[in-house]
Amino acid sequence: MTVKKEQINDLLKSASEAASLIHECVDEERTIHVASHYDADGLAAAGVIGKCLVRLGGRFRVRIERWLDKKVVDEIATTEKTALTILTDFGSGDLNLLGEGLSNRRAIILDHHQPVGETPTGFIHVNPHLHGIDGSRDLSGAGVAYLVAKSLDETNVDLACVATVGALGDLQDKYEHRGLGGVNETIVEDAVNSGLLKLENDLLFFGRETRPIHKALALTTNPFIPSISGEEDASYAFLVQRVGIKPKIKEKWLALRDLSEEEKKRLFSALADHLASKGLSSDTALSLIGNVYTLAQEEPWTQLRDAREFAVLLNATGRMEKPSLGVAVCMGDRATALEQASNALEEYRRTITKCLNWLYEKPGRIRELESIYVVRGGNFIHENMIGTVSSILSTSLPKHEKPIIAYSVVSGEGLVKVSARALDTLTARGLNLGEILRIAAEKHSGKGGGHDVAAGAQVPIKNMKPFVELVGELVKKWLEEKSLGG
Repeated sequence: MTVKKEQINDLLKSASEAASLIHECVDEERTIHVASHYDADGLAAAGVIGKCLVRLGGRFRVRIERWLDKKVVDEIATTEKTALTILTDFGSGDLNLLGEGLSNRRAIILDHHQPVGETPTGFIHVNPHLHGIDGSRDLSGAGVAYLVAKSLDETNVDLACVATVGALGDLQDKYEHRGLGGVNETIVEDAVNSGLLKLENDLLFFGRETRPIHKALALTTNPFIPSISGEEDASYAFLVQRVGIKPKIKEKWLALRDLSEEEKKRLFSALADHLASKGLSSDTALSLIGNVYTLAQEEPWTQLRDAREFAVLLNATGRMEKPSLGVAVCMGDRATALEQASNALEEYRRTITKCLNWLYEKPGRIRELESIYVVRGGNFIHENMIGTVSSILSTSLPKHEKPIIAYSVVSGEGLVKVSARALDTLTARGLNLGEILRIAAEKHSGKGGGHDVAAGAQVPIKNMKPFVELVGELVKKWLEEKSLGG
């Protein structure tokens, strides 16, 4: 759906209101509290706002959370006696909770998830959904933060690159050639016009700028390539024996960018045949090609050069419980924080491969039901990793007409963390995972919500079986009737 100019203007007006309040609080020399989500988009959003506040000379602190609940809101209310609370990449789904916990407080919500409830009195709420813009495809949380940053000062246009990273981390590259569209596209244009970003179409291997080609192929997990992802030796053999490409010439290892167009075509064709032999659709192979977003000012051969790889680095710091490193990198730290974040990335990649191999090694861990796939992470897949796993599997399982409901146990809390994903072909038929998970979770003493294509929930372990059954029933009914009918 095309975003209309008047919709963008209304969104920019609300961003300007948020910027005015931030200016006011900085002038008062009061501490500003920033709270954000722990995924790549949330860390990018926190980094954008943090960098703005540094440039303004403001006093602030940042906290990163896996989700927003009463415990977190109560902690903010009781321990953070600040002039202003800014919530980035979450908050819209918890408006009633925030209204109760942060009443009589100045607060700004910069989010892109589907709003639930009414915006509390006195809050400034910047969200694309409030203006008829799709927050799951057309603008990320980091993008919302960027619009406020640009309203604060036009010189913050350099933060368009961080917003682009956030959108890619949120898997919003759903337009043609796996490109960013909607309001995201205007942010990309800001970055390109500033000379900070280069845009081209190519194979989307992880580490295309930084790794020898066989390693980049082995590290590619979106989509997951059976018998190749996570297997360097198998990747090397595949290139030599199936494609006829030598990964090393004399003493030089070749990166993807060193291959000719003819070699890339041969490689893609061989990968498509391999995926087909594993029972995967042609769509899976096509997802290996798309828009490449190169950050021109970043050093070549670093994880920050390719925007998607940058996003994975951020995701790694959050999932590996080191989110402050991700925020610091977004704010410009290219020394200690980047080095430590790179180490977290290596651990993250190993963990993803371990999780996926564990799921595939025994039947029943990925279970196909009538209308959904259920992925049982149990205690093996950490709650921080279940969202990553469900995203990868959403493009890798053979029947794309079924959403994925993945879950893992939250240690010591008697809960399961649920992560759901669906492809655009399903949401185009009217499916809304955010609403389905919200309804199903609330009926089973839990909490859920999110986007139509990607959603999450927390549900008591004892209620997991009926929760999954209800989700399956709602998906079937929604797709059949295109509406729950109230």
